Amino acid sequence: MELKDQILANKLPQHVAIIMDGNGRWAQNQGKKRVFGHKNGVQSVRDTVEAAAEIGIKVLTLYTFSTENWSRPKSEVSTLMSLLVSSLRKELKVLTKNNIRLHTIGNVGKLPEKARKELIETIEKTSGNTGLILNLALNYGAREELIRAAQSISKKIVNNELLPEEIDEKVIESHLYTFNLPDVDFLIRTSGELRLSNFLLWQIAYAEMYFTEVLWPDFRKDDFYKAIINFQMRERRFGKTSEQIENINEKA
Repeated sequence: MELKDQILANKLPQHVAIIMDGNGRWAQNQGKKRVFGHKNGVQSVRDTVEAAAEIGIKVLTLYTFSTENWSRPKSEVSTLMSLLVSSLRKELKVLTKNNIRLHTIGNVGKLPEKARKELIETIEKTSGNTGLILNLALNYGAREELIRAAQSISKKIVNNELLPEEIDEKVIESHLYTFNLPDVDFLIRTSGELRLSNFLLWQIAYAEMYFTEVLWPDFRKDDFYKAIINFQMRERRFGKTSEQIENINEKA
């Protein structure tokens, strides 16, 4: 039985987020420059998006470019921005064909004009699609997101639009980049690194996490399926006991 056939349709995570790590090491292992790894990672993105769409994942968030990535060598940043533009152009037909809607989170206003324009056009052209939401985290940092939310909430309090005692989880969530998306159920990180790297810190409060040694350019559909199968073998308790979960499932 193929891995894909082992996946249970009724136990899928709604929102999968991936930290696509290992491009640089993959290139260095082959005696190439880091940008070689980024270029080869594009195929991994394509395979993963297709795999997620095929099994019925609702939202797939990819950590594409962080607020900290600007500190990398200018040549690498330039290559990443060029790859973003070329990939959006090449994949538009594929996104449309597979009913995939492009979405983005992060401070995209600070992206280079060419990349920002291509991103906005692709989002508009796929806005009518009703399948998988492909959510690109671009110029994204969780701390920056929380600061931005706090500033927005503070302004509402100053303008008498909101009372301090009215602030709860729903209010905070409504001011995050992901306000219109479900919380992350499942976080995947490639390359064997065991850290979150300032990614979706609020949204992964109850997410299951999966770390694989596979470097991103080698990540393929079967690697994604293995991760999903691993997720489906877990018991998600959300602070409850196993007995409470069993009782809830029995009543359902």
